[in-house]
Amino acid sequence: MVEIIPSINIDSFKELEQKVRLVEPYVAWAHIDVSDGVFTKHVSWHDPKELVGFKTSIRLEIHLMVKNPEKEIDQWTIVPADRIIFHQEATQAHALLIDKIHQADKGAGIAIKPETPWLKLFPFFGKVELLQLLAVSPGPSGQKFSEEIFHKIEHVQSLCPECILEVDGGINATLARRCAKRGAELLVAGNAIFKGDDIEKNIERLQAAVTDEGFLAHLPGKTSIHAVT
Repeated sequence: MVEIIPSINIDSFKELEQKVRLVEPYVAWAHIDVSDGVFTKHVSWHDPKELVGFKTSIRLEIHLMVKNPEKEIDQWTIVPADRIIFHQEATQAHALLIDKIHQADKGAGIAIKPETPWLKLFPFFGKVELLQLLAVSPGPSGQKFSEEIFHKIEHVQSLCPECILEVDGGINATLARRCAKRGAELLVAGNAIFKGDDIEKNIERLQAAVTDEGFLAHLPGKTSIHAVT
């Protein structure tokens, strides 16, 4: 399944709520970035207490771009999110984090930065629900996409065709198509969705890039497509 997932990278909980409401009618998932200013140079909203009790018709994934996420994972496992992603580079407690996320009945994901070798994901094949390839440095939206990601997708796909791959950062319609063609199934986009006044049309444009008939015929065998509406 190739899904377009809006990236919500914000400074306040009020802004988080506003952006979730904007995309709710058009998608199944939203992706909330959490940056601590230590693992990243950029600081974003990162207060899990504000998210407790939040209600939305779509599913949420939390992308923890924080140093030593094991120190705060217990706070994030109680929020109404369906998936929690942490960075391979940010911790040595990978197994502990995966166990805690699973014990909270949530999906676990592990992410790597653009400069991190894809082989760092190898120990987690079959142990997490998704592998995330960050195509920009952890931090603010609007950065340039690293095309090295295409090779990483191909390598992971060749060794673990059943793994769910998510690409995050710098996604536009052309890049969405190129990522999906190589086997990525989840595509996280920020600027391409929220830039301009017509969010619905922006999402439709991204989804159309990975759903036309000519494109479908050339996808890896494991992949099926549906429009997220």
